Amino acid sequence: MKILALQTSPNEHGLTATMARATLAGAEELGADTDLVHLRQRDIKACLACEDGWGQCRRDGTCIIEDELQAIRESMHSADALVISTPVYFGEVSEVTKSFLDRLRRCEWGGDGKLSGTPVIAISAAGGTGGGVVSALAQLDRYLQVLGLTPVDLITVTQRSRPHKVDTAAAAGRTLAGAKG
Repeated sequence: MKILALQTSPNEHGLTATMARATLAGAEELGADTDLVHLRQRDIKACLACEDGWGQCRRDGTCIIEDELQAIRESMHSADALVISTPVYFGEVSEVTKSFLDRLRRCEWGGDGKLSGTPVIAISAAGGTGGGVVSALAQLDRYLQVLGLTPVDLITVTQRSRPHKVDTAAAAGRTLAGAKG
């Protein structure tokens, strides 16, 4: 099984990335082939909402913007399961997460729907006070619904819950490695 994780924090060693790595480690225990993409390091531009929002992406699933979105989509299409881990900023998913998912949903909704039914674990990680973790996860869940992804688990984590939530993420990864689309 191939599992792709997308982590969207600029901090590769922070809570968001730790949770993504823990999920992949759990999946690897069952023999899954895993890959972690740090989206903050990738060139993903904001959606232009071409042609009043009904551009080429809505017609044939391709985007006119030349950046790394298509390569990441292809990696997602070839994966058997996904992990999406976002930090919480102001009670919402990060700007990187939102920008990526805004583009992805337009291309997948109007395109071939290759992601539909793909198992996914979504993680909302709030450092600092830990506030907004639930509202950010709800926002992430709405994106999953539009994309037709099948949630295996929706995980919230704060700095205070980190010790036991890392174990939760690893267990979710093991479950994901056994999931079928």
